[in-house]
Amino acid sequence: MFAGDIISVNPNALNSTIEFLTAMVTPTLLISATGSLVLSTSTRLGRVIDRVRELETRLSDLIIAEDKDKIPLYDKRLDTVVKLLDKVTTRARILQKAMGAFYYGLGFFILTSVTIALVAISSEFFSSYRWLPIPIGVIGIIFLFYGSVLMLRETRMATATVNAEMDFTWELARKVAPEEIISKYKYNVHGKRRFRRKVSKTPEDGRTEDES
Repeated sequence: MFAGDIISVNPNALNSTIEFLTAMVTPTLLISATGSLVLSTSTRLGRVIDRVRELETRLSDLIIAEDKDKIPLYDKRLDTVVKLLDKVTTRARILQKAMGAFYYGLGFFILTSVTIALVAISSEFFSSYRWLPIPIGVIGIIFLFYGSVLMLRETRMATATVNAEMDFTWELARKVAPEEIISKYKYNVHGKRRFRRKVSKTPEDGRTEDES
C-alpha cells in the first residue's frame, strides 16, 4: 500500500514543488549576502563615528591650548586635524547612504520572496502576475549595486585619510626625532612610498654606503 502510494505520486505536482523551492532559494541567498553587507557597513560606520569623536577631542585640545608655540608644527597639526575631520565626516555620510541602499535592497529581496510565494500558492488569482517577482528582484539588485559603489568610494577615502595622517606623522618625526634615526630612512614627500635605507660604514675610510 505504501509502495503503491509512492509510485502514484503526481510528477507534475512534484516538478511544481521543486520549481517553487528553487525560485525561493535565490532571494534567500541574496538576503543573506545583503545582511552580511549591512553588518560590515554598520561596523565600519561605528568605527568612523568613534574616529570623528576622537578628532573632535584633538581639535578642541589644540584650540584651547595655552602655549601654542611649544607644540611642534602647531599650524600644520591643526590643518591636518581639520582635513581629517572633513574626510571622516564625508566617510560617515557615505556609509549612511550605503547602509540605506542595502536596507532597501534587503526589503525588495524579502518582497520578492513574498510575491513568489503568493504567485505559487494562489496561481488562479495571480496567474497574470507571474512576472511580478522579476522586476522587484531587479530593483533589489540595483540597490545592492549602488551600495557597493558607495562602499568602494568610502574605501578609497579611507585610504586617502590614512595616507594624510601618515604624511603628517612622518613630517613630525623628521622635525622632532634625532637626526641619527631619521637619517636611516628616505621618504617620498608626496606620501606615496617610503623606502628604508641601510647605512653601513666601510672599514677603509669610514664612509657610508646607502642600499635602497
